[in-house]
Amino acid sequence: MTLICDTGVVYAALVRSDRFHVACAELLATRDDVLVPAPVVVEVDGLAQSRSAPRATEMLLASIDDGSIEVEDIEPRDYRRASELVRRYADFRLGFVDASIVAIAERLEETTIATLDRRHFSVVKPAHCEAFTFVP
Repeated sequence: MTLICDTGVVYAALVRSDRFHVACAELLATRDDVLVPAPVVVEVDGLAQSRSAPRATEMLLASIDDGSIEVEDIEPRDYRRASELVRRYADFRLGFVDASIVAIAERLEETTIATLDRRHFSVVKPAHCEAFTFVP
């Protein structure tokens, strides 16, 4: 099983001042199968820059370089599925990054998502399972 991570979990694991730091850092430290969709890398960087935490970006890139975090690129079918999800959940304002996480989870047939954003992910009905399981 691969642990697919959302932006909030990755950011919190990297930034000690984040209120979810301990739970997220412990979660990622205990797993050797951490996967981050490529759009999450960009969103973590944007969050780090906007919150004056540029070290988070450096640490994320170092984790990718040393192999402790794997980046999953988006395939054409993921873009199509993300587009479907963004349209279907337009009233709920599901964004591209969250939709791409769902699309990648479906493609990889993973049912667990590491996220602090249960509001969005709990509403989405995945194509490959009844519902996602969330950690931490």
